[in-house]
Amino acid sequence: MQIEITGTNVPVTDELREHVERHFSKVARTVSDLATCDVVLGEERNPAIAEGRRCEATIHLKGTSLHAKQHAREMQIAIHKVADELERQARRHREKLRGSPGDDSIRHVEPTETESA
Repeated sequence: MQIEITGTNVPVTDELREHVERHFSKVARTVSDLATCDVVLGEERNPAIAEGRRCEATIHLKGTSLHAKQHAREMQIAIHKVADELERQARRHREKLRGSPGDDSIRHVEPTETESA
């Protein structure tokens, strides 16, 4: 997965870049190698806002996009929350495509011999 990192009102240092890549590596294992991820790190400059660090990420998959946005006091915490949310969304999307084992509704059950006779 290709990750593009941009920053608004915050410089994207090598430390932040490594932190993002480390946390999004879990997400990369659940999606295709062709997927792209846009990560935007930001900081609100208003001192009245307690949780002024922001991280939002969008993963572009074939046919759909997954998006997550979090605010926190620390940038690393916001990155961690967004990575967890996108991993959950990607896992759910993959299970929908493959048909999870919990799809035992009446439409998916084959009729038995006693029901067809």
